[in-house]
Amino acid sequence: ECISSATSPSSTVINSRLQELVKLFKERTEKVKEKLTDPEVTSDDESPAASPTKTMPVAAPVPPLAGEPEGNKLAGDEHYCEMLCCMFKYQPWLDRLKNYRFPSSIDPLTNLMYVLWLFFVVMAWNWNCWLIPVRWAFPYQTPANIHCWLFVDYLCDLIYLLDILIFQTRLQFVQGGDIITDKKAMKDNYLRSQRFKMDVVCLLPLDFFYFKVGVNPLLRFPRCLKYMAFFEFNSRLEAILSKAYIYRVIRTTAYLLYSLHVNSCLYYWASAYEGLGSTTWVYDGEGNSYVRCYYWAVKTLITIGGLPDPKTLFEIIFQLLNYFTGVFAFSVMIGQMRDVVGAATAGQTYYRSCMDSTIKYMNFYKIPKTVQNRVKTWYEYTWHSQGMLDESELLVQLPDKMRLDIAIDVNYNIVSKVALFQGCDRQMIFDMLKRLKSVVYLPNDYVCKKGEIGREMYIIQAGQVQVLGGPDGKTVLVTLKAGSVFGEISLLAAGGGNRRTANVIAHGFANLFILDKKDLNEILVHYPESQKLLRKKAKKMLKNNNKPKDEKGAPGDPLIIPPKADTPKLFQAALAATGRMGAKGPLAQLRWRLKELKAMQA
Repeated sequence: ECISSATSPSSTVINSRLQELVKLFKERTEKVKEKLTDPEVTSDDESPAASPTKTMPVAAPVPPLAGEPEGNKLAGDEHYCEMLCCMFKYQPWLDRLKNYRFPSSIDPLTNLMYVLWLFFVVMAWNWNCWLIPVRWAFPYQTPANIHCWLFVDYLCDLIYLLDILIFQTRLQFVQGGDIITDKKAMKDNYLRSQRFKMDVVCLLPLDFFYFKVGVNPLLRFPRCLKYMAFFEFNSRLEAILSKAYIYRVIRTTAYLLYSLHVNSCLYYWASAYEGLGSTTWVYDGEGNSYVRCYYWAVKTLITIGGLPDPKTLFEIIFQLLNYFTGVFAFSVMIGQMRDVVGAATAGQTYYRSCMDSTIKYMNFYKIPKTVQNRVKTWYEYTWHSQGMLDESELLVQLPDKMRLDIAIDVNYNIVSKVALFQGCDRQMIFDMLKRLKSVVYLPNDYVCKKGEIGREMYIIQAGQVQVLGGPDGKTVLVTLKAGSVFGEISLLAAGGGNRRTANVIAHGFANLFILDKKDLNEILVHYPESQKLLRKKAKKMLKNNNKPKDEKGAPGDPLIIPPKADTPKLFQAALAATGRMGAKGPLAQLRWRLKELKAMQA
């Protein structure tokens, strides 16, 4: 007993190790088969080449021992950091900054660094647009703080200059369908453009007049003409934002605030021209001058009313121009805001119109309320989960190559794991991905029923489905989760072998991809080798599924009296010879005994 108890743990360890070895050998065999059937699949044993990128961490060598020569020691200018049990070499930020090389060409459509630079250019442009009117109208620029104003002014001028010399001359452009990246061509393209002329006008050195007329902010007015950078920044930023309509609303609000800002500056200038507090219409000089004038501008442009009547001819003309400008500007802002909000809610409006039309149709034909509720639930879940009712409506606008790229990113990892399609032509799988259709099933919806003809294969994208069976057809045999595939044999089965063998229902909300049999047949016409392989696999899978349970080793019905084992053929021949010769002895007795047993069994 002690010996058996001691050997049992060791045998368990040996068996588990043998099972692991068998599993590893099977995986290796499958990889070799896959590589033979599809040469494009690379082996996992192949090590990738070392990347020359400097940003990747490099494992540091082991420090030399005391007895090793000095040449093997680490260089003094190398830096190392410890992570877990290893040492990794890294490059100090100052060295990285020194070794940085500015790109020779910049893609203005996809380069995020260029978008960041445009942000700084737009900030400098906004400084000039907002602060030049304030410094001109209000007495905020004084000899005591003039150096602060000039410092920021010339910092903005430096940003303008860097934009002209470094960035704009490196922008790629398209000519005759080709992307031009040549330095001289990019520079010549910028010098011939309208933007270069406006950039030169923006930097006119009118500051030299400061020595004659003093620091007058109006001499910096040309700096406000760099509006092209602002509109380009808007276009690039909206392209990378997931919810661009939020930025559009903020930008439209900024337009309105800026128009009020300019009007407040003009009102203070008009009040100073007439004399502060000289009439009831002008600013009386009390409180915060900018806040009081901004309040007056809001009431004027929005035409709220309640303003004092102008007294002089100058005041009347100024107020009339204010009213006309206010009505025009405010109506433009309202119309633009309506367009922005309408574009942002266009999808929601389409969803509501479709749902209302469906409800009207169901009410007209007096569809039962239970069915109507399920239809409404489908509309709500599909919209909230996908953001659209039909994904194909969005993808149909894209070129075929872009649709394929999106389909590969979304579905390739799932479809490539289907046993039926392993070893097939990869291009055939790519064509198949474009034929997949997305369908949403509600809780307890039947995906397929037992006995019906199978014409589709299903891939679970999200949710779960349950396979039902048993005598009552309601026993849950298995629950399939996201990433699972079922119904693939029905795509190639023929001769009545493509009938569903079980009921499949959705357990909760389930989003499935469906591949139709007709679509697959249209694809296989162009891939005869893959068609032969698929039919061979389908026959094998059908054969395995149709085997009776006894052939697979499953236990049959238990018997009260187990059947007797068959008598060996050689022993039967010996008994027959003894009976013919009429001999006596042990064989004769056995022969007589066997006859009695057969009679008893009969």
